[in-house]
Amino acid sequence: MDVTFVTSAPDLAGRPQPVLPEFAFIGRSNCGKSSLINYFLGRRAMARISRHPGKTRTMNYFLVSDSYYLVDLPGYGYAKVSKQQRAAWRGLFQAYLRVKDRPQAVFYLLDGRHRPTADDIEVGRWIRDSGHPYAAVVTKIDKVGTNSRTKHYQDIISTLELPAAIPFFPTSAVKSIGRDQLRAWVAAVLAAAEQD
Repeated sequence: MDVTFVTSAPDLAGRPQPVLPEFAFIGRSNCGKSSLINYFLGRRAMARISRHPGKTRTMNYFLVSDSYYLVDLPGYGYAKVSKQQRAAWRGLFQAYLRVKDRPQAVFYLLDGRHRPTADDIEVGRWIRDSGHPYAAVVTKIDKVGTNSRTKHYQDIISTLELPAAIPFFPTSAVKSIGRDQLRAWVAAVLAAAEQD
């Protein structure tokens, strides 16, 4: 898998050319988004990992195998940023999900250690209402006891009212779980788009 960092865009006007399908990673701050992106790409430090949540402030674009962009969106729900910054991020998420001028699909990241928050529910509604293909991705499952995982997954699905047709991928960057399934979903979405 060939991966190139392309650009950091503060708004939609900064999205790169050429127009290619985009797979966006959207998740709450500290949900393990950067670690999962690096695991997905097979790179150790392509996406920056910080001990301080809320560091991603722009849309970061990575070109994958010259066929699609992986888009790292800012994490939401982090309290230690200004109300103005939080409002700007909300506007960016909503604007990104509304646009129809290029193909998009979304990885909706959920922290496996916790029940979905009000922010998770709200963002999930935006994603669902956008009409773009999306998959629910539970991160950090190595932090959840093996015997309690099934019930935990059911709680997440129920809380978010996820339709049965939505792909649901448990993952762990630490234990190397889930990458093949995520990549297979990307391939399936790309193949379906070619047939349209």
